[in-house]
Amino acid sequence: MGLEKLADDVLLIAGELVANAVQHAPADREIRVRFTREASAVVPAVWDSSDAMPVVRPVVELALDDVVPDAQALDAEHNDGTGGWGLPLVQALSSCCGVSGTKPHGKWVWAKVAT
Repeated sequence: MGLEKLADDVLLIAGELVANAVQHAPADREIRVRFTREASAVVPAVWDSSDAMPVVRPVVELALDDVVPDAQALDAEHNDGTGGWGLPLVQALSSCCGVSGTKPHGKWVWAKVAT
């Protein structure tokens, strides 16, 4: 598979990893993004300063009639329990993924997308 065919999956994975870092890392710390080309894969990775490891939450099954748009849903603090799709999406689109801790703090969260 050519690299251009991987672009959508790689960018979606990177976006999910960045979104998780923004949501869970300390607000006053930096986030780093790295893309590595290996012989048979592209590896998007995101570093953040938090030592907390990512947790894959159970995904709630949804039906079309479960989601009713309302003004409350637009509130940034609103949690309707339908989140948590990011890491399962990363797992589904990658050949493997994981976390590598760094010293003195932080971690790289990465995913390999086979070429």
